[in-house]
Amino acid sequence: MKENDLVLKTVTRLVVFIILTFGFYLFFAGHNNPGGGFIAGLVISSAFILMFLAYDVDKVLEALPIDFRLLSITGAFVSLSTAIAPVFFGKNFLYQTDWYVDFPYFGQVHLSTITAFEFGILLVVVGVVVTTILSLSGGRS
Repeated sequence: MKENDLVLKTVTRLVVFIILTFGFYLFFAGHNNPGGGFIAGLVISSAFILMFLAYDVDKVLEALPIDFRLLSITGAFVSLSTAIAPVFFGKNFLYQTDWYVDFPYFGQVHLSTITAFEFGILLVVVGVVVTTILSLSGGRS
């Protein structure tokens, strides 16, 4: 591939936004429809991988100073804490609590502890997939 592939770089700017939007849609649709943290994490990871393919890996990591290993550790901590926390309140492991909250302009929104658990899964998947791809490519992981 040429060093300055103008078409790939131009398309990447638009497509990354679409991929990230679709990933967040899959995340929030996950507890009611097919989707959730795992598939949304894979889709969001593909946006990072596309940026790494279109631009130099070091430039992308400089623009987005994310430590993907720390991201996966944080996600594991979030998921484990939401799974274990109900035990301290006399509930079962992985007990789910639901709320319906009224927000201005959005109306009634369904919130659940499953959303926090799935967010942790999303962080783990993004961290592990991007770290693996960076390691396999010989780049900084």
